[in-house]
Amino acid sequence: QVQLVESGGGSVQAGGSLRLSCAASGYTSTSYRVAWFRQAPGKAREGVAAAYTSARSAFYADSVKGRFTISRDNAKNTTDLQMSSLTPEDTAMYYCAAEPYPYSGSWSNPGGYIHWGQGTQVTVSS
Repeated sequence: QVQLVESGGGSVQAGGSLRLSCAASGYTSTSYRVAWFRQAPGKAREGVAAAYTSARSAFYADSVKGRFTISRDNAKNTTDLQMSSLTPEDTAMYYCAAEPYPYSGSWSNPGGYIHWGQGTQVTVSS
């Protein structure tokens, strides 16, 4: 049974940093792509970043490029999201998601991911 567990959320002031971690179990990490999504109240879930077999194949939403970095440790089966220069617009529930190969469409389409974590809240105050 595949499980994803997020951790590392919290409250921070604008300009600060947080590191989210997604711990996966129940599958071989190299056969999955892993992504971070976020959802703010009243808004659609949006893709933040994704990493394929390694972080060398990483993708980012335009809104976080240069501020967020996704990394994978396949030995530990973890995928982290380092977030810097946070703004109040980054406030949301952040979710980790995984999809096995063959992947279905764009990395940022949440519909392709079949495994989801429970989410971790990130709140950025001005």
